[in-house]
Amino acid sequence: MDQLLAALEALAAEDLSSAFGPQLLDRERFLLAAVNRLAAELARTTRQCELAQAPEHDGLRSMPSWLRGHGHLSPTEAGRLVRIGRALESLPAVAAAFAAGAVTAGQVAEIAKVAEPDNVTRAAEQDIDLAEVDAALAVVAEHEPHQELAQVVAGYLARLDPDGTEPDPTEGRRLSIAKHADGSVSGRFDLDAVGGEKLQAALESLVQADRPAGDGRSRAQQLADALVQLADNALAAGSLPVLRTVKPHVAVRIDLDDLADTATGPATATMGFGVVISAARARWIACDATVSRVVFGPDGAPIDLGREQRVADRHLRRAVELRDRACVFAGCDAPTHWCDVHHLVHWLDGGETNLGNSALLCERHHSKVHHGFRVERQPDGRWRTWRPDSTEILIGARLQPAA
Repeated sequence: MDQLLAALEALAAEDLSSAFGPQLLDRERFLLAAVNRLAAELARTTRQCELAQAPEHDGLRSMPSWLRGHGHLSPTEAGRLVRIGRALESLPAVAAAFAAGAVTAGQVAEIAKVAEPDNVTRAAEQDIDLAEVDAALAVVAEHEPHQELAQVVAGYLARLDPDGTEPDPTEGRRLSIAKHADGSVSGRFDLDAVGGEKLQAALESLVQADRPAGDGRSRAQQLADALVQLADNALAAGSLPVLRTVKPHVAVRIDLDDLADTATGPATATMGFGVVISAARARWIACDATVSRVVFGPDGAPIDLGREQRVADRHLRRAVELRDRACVFAGCDAPTHWCDVHHLVHWLDGGETNLGNSALLCERHHSKVHHGFRVERQPDGRWRTWRPDSTEILIGARLQPAA
């Protein structure tokens, strides 16, 4: 590890300003191969972490959750890395090409579909030699473009089960939502024929009911507006499942002065899922919303709650959610509606049910802190987490020699 770090420091110190095109391209090729080799080692280590149940050391259940919280990977990246690590155990030729830097992590992720348990079983039932498939795909990956490899893999999987039993159509349903820096979201979904028909029927009813004169919206814009309206209708109806004693709602946090001052600019208010919006957008939402007063003290913690509801527990939960924003356990990204309000000092031990003695923890980590782990809020508002052996859990990738 020391040698690797020294090599990286030497590369970073090189002056590239005087290098010619061919020299730069040679450097680029070398670095691409090096990245592939490092990715192979990362995948191999990830698999060993999974086999050893290493995430439990940091209070987490799985490698995908550890990679999201400690490695700051997206859910898609974390899942892909874990799948690659698993697949390489069954694909030695691909693993060797990967370790040599000849193929990329993206190519291995494509080939990994071949090593999924169901596909391995089908191959065995048809006396297909997986070693031969592995070797052939390693050659294709090394010499052909990524798209060509994807087509070869898709063709193999199609021939593997050309007339299999009718699968459960709901098993293929997928919805992924990506949040961008400006707070907007984009996504994609995959629905079976019946599920897709239901969605189209619901959206089309709203599209046809909202066709004002002179409407210049495109078809795509009309459908997007209908989708938001569908969510509006469901939230307004009040029939959605209750989330942790609170009905689902759109929450916006903004300082009172910013809400009132029309000169306040963008990036002023924070929504329930962490999106930052402008004060103008918050005022627009407030036109048709219940406004609750929450007074914050100098340490950023709520000290005076409004009286929208008479049940104190509901106000306390709202205060904890506003302060903590998510599960406070190191490396966890669970949103507020997955979380319990935890007593830092158990009430059986004299702990009071108040904001200062509360922390927002997801169900898993709520259990963890009752079995040896510990969380504490620092004077500056930051949360810190310790293991049962009193060592602190630190998050983020750190380039340092292994102990």
